[in-house]
Amino acid sequence: MEVIMINKIGFHALLLLLLLLLNNGASQSIVKSLPGYSGNLPFKLETGYIGVGENDEVQLFYYFAESQNDPSTDPLFIWYTGGPGCTGLSSLIYEIGPFTFDVANFNGSFPSILLNPYSWTKVASIIFLDLPVGTGFSYATTSRGYSSSDTKSAKDSYTFLRKWLLRHPMFIKNPLYIAGESYGGKLIPMVAMEVLRGNEAGLQPPMSLQGYIFGNGETVIIDDYNSRIPYLHRMALISDEYFESAKTSCGEKYYDHDPNNLQCLHALEQINKCIENINLVHILEPNCEKFKARKPDKLGWDRSFSEDDSIDHILLPSSRQDQPWCREHNYIPCGVWANDPSVQEALHIRTGTVTGWKRCNLNISYVQDVENVLPYHEFFSKRGYEVLIFSGDHDMACPYVGTLKWIRMLNLTVKENWRPWNVDGQVAGYTEKYKKNDFNLTFATVKGAGHTCAEYKPKECLAMLQRWMSRRPL
Repeated sequence: MEVIMINKIGFHALLLLLLLLLNNGASQSIVKSLPGYSGNLPFKLETGYIGVGENDEVQLFYYFAESQNDPSTDPLFIWYTGGPGCTGLSSLIYEIGPFTFDVANFNGSFPSILLNPYSWTKVASIIFLDLPVGTGFSYATTSRGYSSSDTKSAKDSYTFLRKWLLRHPMFIKNPLYIAGESYGGKLIPMVAMEVLRGNEAGLQPPMSLQGYIFGNGETVIIDDYNSRIPYLHRMALISDEYFESAKTSCGEKYYDHDPNNLQCLHALEQINKCIENINLVHILEPNCEKFKARKPDKLGWDRSFSEDDSIDHILLPSSRQDQPWCREHNYIPCGVWANDPSVQEALHIRTGTVTGWKRCNLNISYVQDVENVLPYHEFFSKRGYEVLIFSGDHDMACPYVGTLKWIRMLNLTVKENWRPWNVDGQVAGYTEKYKKNDFNLTFATVKGAGHTCAEYKPKECLAMLQRWMSRRPL
């Protein structure tokens, strides 16, 4: 009995030591109320910083929204927004978090907060991370600390997760899913690999990794971007002739084509003319780029899916009668709100660490040093994990056809053939399920959704997640 007691004491002492060593420079605060919302928040929200890197020179900021169901047993998600450089607050407010803004009545003044009835916190606790450094409220204490990359971000994320779980030991045994969207799709399997390696090396705390989830994510960069041309053809945005001309002259290499191939250049120029006024992230919504100073290549070869949503850059609807409604207008309240001193005080932002907060910071120092994360998916497909991949079928930035291409490269067995899935008696999208031994991958399209699915179809996306989490057919 004495040996057992000593072992227990030793174990707890070890955890305490790890907590002290790993949490230098960390902080966390419960947010009970927020400017723009009357009264106390009807959900648990925590914010904080956790230091990573040499001497904790990088301070990663996070928002933690606890499950509104049963946080003691519900899964834990860590969520990666796209960019790179887009804050976790964007996903929290506009997609899957417990609150949002009253954008319908926003007129440029301080925005009001509404509750989101379709928050994913109905079934899971979610950490929204401002990653990489320079995103949102994350900052570095040295100039060197502001340099990041895919590889560094994945390692920093794992360090963050270890430290966060040591500070929140009640969640260590909860099922863990690495989740996100867009550019985050590249980081997700990389972070999952770091978790797996850490578990196998016996690092503390052990994490209950169950799988990963992402929507419209990047995986094989060249294939993702090359898939835009066949997608345009499928959606009747370019003619059969233009498609066949580009396919033949470019050899199906549109993103990395030979710059000296004049026939290919001509074919792509014809396609660009067809889509120059098409919205990259939702082909049915108004294209508002002509109201901006910059006008990027519509094929998006610069890899930037983010929009500048500052008030100076996008005029409110009331200020331009000839300007159509733009989804970017919805993002303006976020900048007004997050830059307000009272909001930063409520979120417990460290004074002087960030000036000029942006929803998407496109000026971060970041090296995209991993072009292809398919090998990570191939590795996990040989193990027993659960994976959900979904695609808004009106997204041209990361089209569903590119996602399907890399999924089929995994050589999985089709367990359930392509079929519709419904919400409220209506087709919400299409799904197909794949299997290899104990590995299960569910793919789903979300009908009518764009690049950030839950932003466009929140009810359908919550239904999709709830069914998948309970292991029921979509």
